[in-house]
Amino acid sequence: MDHGTSGAHPAPVRAGVPEHGRVPKYYLVKAQLEELLGELGPGGRLPTEADLAERYGVARATVRQALRDLLIAGRLRRRGRGTVVAGAKIEQPLSLASYTEGVTRQGLRPGRTLVALDRQPADPASAERLAVPVGEPLWHLERVLHADEERVGLESTYLPVARLPGLAAEFDPAGSLYGHLRERGVRLAGAEERIETVLATPREALLIGTPPALPMLLLHRRSRDADGRPLELVRTLYRGDRFSFTLDLSAPATD
Repeated sequence: MDHGTSGAHPAPVRAGVPEHGRVPKYYLVKAQLEELLGELGPGGRLPTEADLAERYGVARATVRQALRDLLIAGRLRRRGRGTVVAGAKIEQPLSLASYTEGVTRQGLRPGRTLVALDRQPADPASAERLAVPVGEPLWHLERVLHADEERVGLESTYLPVARLPGLAAEFDPAGSLYGHLRERGVRLAGAEERIETVLATPREALLIGTPPALPMLLLHRRSRDADGRPLELVRTLYRGDRFSFTLDLSAPATD
């Protein structure tokens, strides 16, 4: 069945809503809420679900669905037992800069809470990616990431113990690992990075302090030193409602 205005042309779409066809009630409420967010501004507290349902003349379940969409999109944040308007997302550059450097550029205060710093034998997959024998001791460093004291991610790093034998005694887990490497003359020269969207496991959601249903951005990185040898494997979960990533692209050279 053709819903277009004429021939095979599709119906116009504005803000994701077809001009022809029924619009779900929650979507209309969501549009009204977005106007309210603009009026309240970042940090502004929303009225209760009951108050919003009365204001817009809909059931609380309809309001709840609209709020859920806005929470997932990062427009709202839970604070205590209430809901407030979220500020702008944190823009993290896709580069060899550390988390500390990326967050500091935006005027935020980075922080980390140590979850684990222990030694683990390299499994076959890690051994291949780090170019070490299976069973080689690896440092496993797991930390919760903070921005202005808000938990925003979870980072797990694996490095060969032989490359940094004194890590457990010398490294401050609240600080920048890349800064620690530079102080010891280890320079990162390149990395491969892959990004995907996932849902956090119950353990990860508990550590980050988010609902399990909140979408996450998962980054996998393998970094190399100046000699081209693999140095670290990093798996970082970022809150999808708090982060976006930027990449500076250049046009390819032409003959």
